[in-house]
Amino acid sequence: NGIVYWSNWAGLTDATSFMQVQRGLGASKVAVPSIGGTINIISKATDLSKGGHVYAATGNNAYSKVGFGLSSGLTEDGWAFTISGAKTQGNGYVDGTNFLSFSYYANIAKKINEDHEVTFTAIGAKQRHGQREDQSLLVDYENSPRGIRYNPDWGYKKGQLVNIEDNFYHKPQISLNHYWSISPRSQLSTSVYASFGSGGGGGTSGTNKFNDPNYRVDGVVDLDRIVEENQAVAAFGAESILRASRNDHKWYGILSSYTQELPGNLSLLAGLDLRYYKGEHFREVTDLLGAQYWLDDSDINNPVNAATVGTRFDYYDDGIVNWTGGFLQLEYNEDRLAAFVTLNASNTGYDRVDYFNNYDNDADNAREGLANQRVGTFNFFGYGAKGGANYNLSESQNVFANIGYFEKAPGFDAVFPNFVNEDPNVDAVNQKIISYELGYGLRMRNFSVNLNLYRTQWKDRTYTDFFNGPNGEELVANILGVNALHQGVEIDGVWRVNRKLNITGMASIGDWTWQNDIENLGIFEGNTQVGEVDAYIAGLHVGDAAQTTVALGLAYKLMPDLRVSIDYNYYDRLYANYDPTSRSDESARGVEAWKIPAFGIFDLNITYDFQLSGFNASLYGNVYNLMNEKYVMDAQDGTNHDAFTSRVYYGYGANWHLGVKIRF
Repeated sequence: NGIVYWSNWAGLTDATSFMQVQRGLGASKVAVPSIGGTINIISKATDLSKGGHVYAATGNNAYSKVGFGLSSGLTEDGWAFTISGAKTQGNGYVDGTNFLSFSYYANIAKKINEDHEVTFTAIGAKQRHGQREDQSLLVDYENSPRGIRYNPDWGYKKGQLVNIEDNFYHKPQISLNHYWSISPRSQLSTSVYASFGSGGGGGTSGTNKFNDPNYRVDGVVDLDRIVEENQAVAAFGAESILRASRNDHKWYGILSSYTQELPGNLSLLAGLDLRYYKGEHFREVTDLLGAQYWLDDSDINNPVNAATVGTRFDYYDDGIVNWTGGFLQLEYNEDRLAAFVTLNASNTGYDRVDYFNNYDNDADNAREGLANQRVGTFNFFGYGAKGGANYNLSESQNVFANIGYFEKAPGFDAVFPNFVNEDPNVDAVNQKIISYELGYGLRMRNFSVNLNLYRTQWKDRTYTDFFNGPNGEELVANILGVNALHQGVEIDGVWRVNRKLNITGMASIGDWTWQNDIENLGIFEGNTQVGEVDAYIAGLHVGDAAQTTVALGLAYKLMPDLRVSIDYNYYDRLYANYDPTSRSDESARGVEAWKIPAFGIFDLNITYDFQLSGFNASLYGNVYNLMNEKYVMDAQDGTNHDAFTSRVYYGYGANWHLGVKIRF
């Protein structure tokens, strides 16, 4: 789905040498760049010095973390080893969000000779944490004695805390990299990788007693009562259970890039990106809550399924993605001018296998007219181009400009929106993005600043809707023409006032709006119109991201070994999230989604370096939301587009971490 789940990458925390955020429109080594930019995390064992560290930390709500890291450095015979690991646990600031994580990283590198180097890397983080699944109304927080810590998604069973909504996942990733210096003017870098994900998210099935106020004691779900009621109807199966929605997957890929220096200050970069993904999607029973079984009829091949703990039910399907991408980039560098042009192309193929809604291909009861369990591949080809130039006006000033056009394939769920093989959305179209940016940079001895203007037009955002066909059948329709414009200005800078004081700052002022109404858009099945779509969104601001952000940081060295820093982050013009295709009421034309009140947060950090039995050590402390600001950080727009009908998450109040790290 394109989302980065940082918990999967926690193993990199103590192994990262440095991290880059590269411009989406700038020169980069990826087949299809992200408009917002690309994150490049560098962790190379051969570049690390021999040594290691151990650390321990504590914090609010029983937070604790212990970890270690070891590195051999590059040995005389060309080997290098790095390993690290950590255990993190706590109760969570929000009620019922206890967590436990084990993260790890290992890298083995061999410098074969001056031309060849091979590295093997394994990373992962096995974690489980309780969740607050859905936002709540402001009045729910106000009426709860727990205030902003309120979470309706947990309860007690036999005196033990049970997470009704939780998340658990483990996604180890292994890779083998080869770096080949073919000649002084050409290099080849290749990475083969595999990832095996296992886990999912918890929830409920059956009679929804979990949100019934009659099944709560002091705002907490009374699971013991649900157990008693399940036991009372034991012969008929459970009325309410806990379950997990799983996404177990296998992901294989190869990345390769070739660089060739050419005459005339030119260099050519070519890259290939191949990926195969198979996700196994299903629900399973995790807690029968006192019952003997859960009766399910979702599997057409087993319509009387007396499911017990670990049994799959409700749905079971595979999502298969084949991805092929490539790019060609030409760069020019001479004196003051650097320029590039990039061409890229990719093909995304989606396939789906449904084990519950379709008869087994070889089963005796397979019937004519029913689709096979595997639907077949639907391909979406996309291409893009970008180019740009940077010109150094002087040793301290530069200007740059970039432009790009990209196509992004619709997501898997847009092709199979009703989660069955029948009637796939074969007419789904690529999203189109056109983006421009201009920038200026100033680098002085003690001061630097960057200014950037951007404009991004996002056309044919992927949205679908459902309609009844001429014979009452459910049909899916693409809603084309949902276009957005993201434009704004960004500035950031650093001022090294003196040897003791550094000041950093940034500001981003955006204007992100939907560009047009969708009016009287006819939906046809053949020659028959089965529906009509209206979406009155022209000029409305895009939700779910602050369009004004400001940050200011001060770092001061009180003593050679004692540093203190304070950071302030301000957010404004943050509109509640909403589906633009749901704005079908013409009387609400021009009515913005609820704008969350602006808020600002102070964070404090203190670091003290010292010697401990001959080892270098650091003591560090952090206080987040120092002033204990009460603020709404996220919202889903309500029916009246106001604070009273919107559902929200509050941000954390004041919270802290204290830790020590010893290096050797």
